[in-house]
Amino acid sequence: MQPPAIQDVAVDVKRALKEDLGAGDCTASLIPQRNSLRTRVICRDTAVLSGQPWFDETFRQLGTGVAITWLANDGDPITPGQEICRIEGPARAILSGERTALNFLQTLSGTATAARRYTDAVADTGVIILDTRKTIPGLRLAQKYAVRCGGASNHRIGLFDAILIKENHIAAAGSITAAVSEALRLHPDLLLEVEVENLDQLKEAQSAGAQRALLDNFSLDDLKKAASQYKGRIGLEASGGINLDTIRAVAETGIDFISAGDITKNVDSVDFSMRFV
Repeated sequence: MQPPAIQDVAVDVKRALKEDLGAGDCTASLIPQRNSLRTRVICRDTAVLSGQPWFDETFRQLGTGVAITWLANDGDPITPGQEICRIEGPARAILSGERTALNFLQTLSGTATAARRYTDAVADTGVIILDTRKTIPGLRLAQKYAVRCGGASNHRIGLFDAILIKENHIAAAGSITAAVSEALRLHPDLLLEVEVENLDQLKEAQSAGAQRALLDNFSLDDLKKAASQYKGRIGLEASGGINLDTIRAVAETGIDFISAGDITKNVDSVDFSMRFV
């Protein structure tokens, strides 16, 4: 999984360290500067690992001399009691960075784990699981990376790299056809998707030239009708109220994509602990 550019990772970490350390770590200052530590990170849950670039960058920004040896890679399944990595170096740097590094690891691994659960739920259906823009503020690129670690795919990153025409855009433009026509004129190279609420709107979106339709809160019967009539003519993405209990039935209707905000929005952090040797 290709992580975000190092400069983006560095910005995330710099902001997090400033938030935690402020003017300096008062407690770590009690430790003699010459002291060193050896530690290991242990996982307490069944999960998918994600967040190594942010973990490494945390200790890099705290100074030289911290060595990290990874025993698992991002995207790997991990189990309770598994040793994830070993850390050795200056005691002050390790103690100051411990919480920030683990925060990134637990949050991004939680995101990757959720993505894996969703992809496993639709295995062998051919459906692609997509994330959404419902991410933790400031961690958009990090969570998008974690989604890929979990085996799911990214929808648009933001409002700049694809067009998704929603209900309010349609109302402001006057119609689906008018909105799609303007999108094709202004941004012909971007993915063009239209949110539709019924089969009539789907027909209009396809006729107007949209590449993908977001089928918002369609019933299973209507999803099946959409797939039978339009699959191969326009990409079909189901969304709205879909969870792990319902996703398999949605996938089996024959649509192409399912987007799920829960993957990045409702994150259950993975439990990691740093044990000093």
